[in-house]
Amino acid sequence: MRFSLFLLLSSVLAHASEPASGFRPDKLGEMDAAVERTISEGKIPGGVLWLETRNGRHSKAFGQRAVVPAREEMTVDTVFDAASLTKVVATTTAVMKLHEGGKIDLEEKLVSYLPEMGEGGKAAITVRQLLTHTSGLRAGISSRGDWSGLAGALGEIRKEEPTDVPGGAYRYSDINFILLGAIVERVTGEGLEVFCAREIFTPLGMTRSGYLPKVAADTAPTEKLADGTVLRGVVHDPTARKMGGVAGHAGLFTTAEDLAKFSRMMLSGGGTILKPETVRLMTSVQTPDWLPRRGLGWDIDSPYTGLRGNLLPIGGYGHTGWTGTSLWIDPFSRTFIIFLSNRNHPSGGNSLLLQRELGTLAAQAVADYNFLYVPDALPVDPKKNLPPAVAPVPVLNGIDVLEREGFARLKGMKIGLVTNHTGQDRGRKSTIDLLHKADGVELKVLFSPEHGIRGEQDHEKITDTKDQGTGLPVKSLYGKTRSPLPADLEGLDALVFDIQDIGCRFYTYISTMANCIEQAGKSKLKFIVLDRVNPIGPAVEGPVLTEERSFIATHEIPVRHGMTVGELALMINGERKSGAEVEVVKCEGAGLQWYDRCGLPWRNPSPNMRSLEAATLYPGVGLLEFCDISVGRGTDAPFSLVGAPYVDELKFAGELTRAGLPGVGFVPVRYTPVASVFKGKECGGVRIQITNRDAFRSVDLGVVMASAFHRLYGKQAGISKILKLTGDRPTVDAILAGKSLDEIRVAWEPGLRAFSAVRAPYLLYPR
Repeated sequence: MRFSLFLLLSSVLAHASEPASGFRPDKLGEMDAAVERTISEGKIPGGVLWLETRNGRHSKAFGQRAVVPAREEMTVDTVFDAASLTKVVATTTAVMKLHEGGKIDLEEKLVSYLPEMGEGGKAAITVRQLLTHTSGLRAGISSRGDWSGLAGALGEIRKEEPTDVPGGAYRYSDINFILLGAIVERVTGEGLEVFCAREIFTPLGMTRSGYLPKVAADTAPTEKLADGTVLRGVVHDPTARKMGGVAGHAGLFTTAEDLAKFSRMMLSGGGTILKPETVRLMTSVQTPDWLPRRGLGWDIDSPYTGLRGNLLPIGGYGHTGWTGTSLWIDPFSRTFIIFLSNRNHPSGGNSLLLQRELGTLAAQAVADYNFLYVPDALPVDPKKNLPPAVAPVPVLNGIDVLEREGFARLKGMKIGLVTNHTGQDRGRKSTIDLLHKADGVELKVLFSPEHGIRGEQDHEKITDTKDQGTGLPVKSLYGKTRSPLPADLEGLDALVFDIQDIGCRFYTYISTMANCIEQAGKSKLKFIVLDRVNPIGPAVEGPVLTEERSFIATHEIPVRHGMTVGELALMINGERKSGAEVEVVKCEGAGLQWYDRCGLPWRNPSPNMRSLEAATLYPGVGLLEFCDISVGRGTDAPFSLVGAPYVDELKFAGELTRAGLPGVGFVPVRYTPVASVFKGKECGGVRIQITNRDAFRSVDLGVVMASAFHRLYGKQAGISKILKLTGDRPTVDAILAGKSLDEIRVAWEPGLRAFSAVRAPYLLYPR
């Protein structure tokens, strides 16, 4: 009986909230309710919340620590896989500790510490750039292959090349922190886990924190693998796991109480382990003013700071972890909020919206601080969306490379050219003219896609014609037929493709290419792609096509596919087994980045695609094209204006603003299209303003707008018609059922993971 009573009291104490003077009880109740609601929705199995300010502390456990193979109740002392919190709690602190001791110089080059990293353009990268995620390196390395350990990871990184000028762009990257962890080991001559335990965790009394934990009953499990294994006490991140569990980017295990000890150290100016000036350096803005605001390791004001909520002032600092962990420290009110969950257990969930909500409620819960007036806070950054103040990296498209080579690859060939007005070199010379005049190349016939050979027709059918400049026949691929006729290919050795795509599945130029590849395979022709930059970069968004293929849904790819036309050609040919001999004349330079960073001339790819901003918006706004909605065609701002005659612009703009999408704002407007949908009718709606394109997710915007139209205007909007362009019935059903963006995005993840695996062998450029 005594033992049973002891267990009962232990359970109560494990879940009990600490004294909460200094907090508003009603707001603490709302925080608890938000966590419980997220658990009831199946997004996380459980979690631990810890909110602390000068005059109080609120700590509480919720839900289950484990659900398979057996259910276990969550406790406040649960040990969690911290995931990317490792970057700031362990690695950044270790680097700065060594910086204090004069052993690591922030301005020193990476190669000074890791000489083997002097290849492939990495020699210019500094330690500071690694800490601020401005090295230009990709987000991560593949966990596939037969490499292992830190040495194996470094071997993979040696093959990497920066895709941006070091210091010129921001990209959150695990590679940066793998390298930083390696630097710590190289400088100290001991394992990262040993150094962190001795210099950080032990002095702070973080007795439950470290790498390679002994598996205990209070360790939260994470993912259930395909073979049925449930990871417990083993790092979830596959790259860190392959490195043996010790890495600069992931691998730390910790508890809420230990993170609270660490947070108090930071708020106290470093305590016994760091100097106050070091903490100030780490937690103040260290990035150039055209980039998201980051400290050293710590996030301050970037696309990933949603956990700050709507009220905590800009100038605090924090970080999140993929497993569902988060920490935000507000130095102004001396408040910190910790939320730890194992959202991946047993098979994936999402806690992003909860983290944002908890951040807002945390500020509301602190009773003795006015978060609406914080004189020392940073202002909202008006320059987030400016391009970098460095010269663009000159990029050569495929036609430029071919021209530089003297057209040698085409010598002796009779060719057909699939192109339009966007087929041009850096000097705006037409690909048609260049190939027509090239020595040893016999250009026999031209093929034109939608909008015609000169790109001047909108949605009309295109007829066969003759090119005025060369006198060559122009065969339409957007008229009676959308594939080259066998008769038109007779006597040719190759089809050459040179058209500027914009990176969206339902933009039909890639459908034309797919049809040409198929016909080239049947006619035993070589298919040569003059590759071009994807103007909206390598980001991937939205559902993968699950409906039947069509001319606006040419292949099983996401709405925003993040590939070049050359990569798509290789994938489409390979996956469909079209049998064409596909050759890609690759871009040279940093081809997978925003178009305005490539130093290339812009030419409108189609009549309504008039700017890079329009192309950025199109994968989302374009989803509404078949609905009873104006997307700005017939105005001076296609895809930036969205509305309808039945829309109350103030109400609609407010609805979209409340969604809290990062990187975008909405201005209520009225406008009258002179063509297309609602021609001559005044529409209420919004003008969309991109404020931070690196944070902006265009397909998210499309889903939120579709949901708002359906919620506010029902059948008038005809939202069910988005099926043709989303290409995924579950997405449409979820929108019509009123599901949240968070729920819809989670449903996309399996398809996106499968797509990532399928496309991997066909990629030509670093990611």
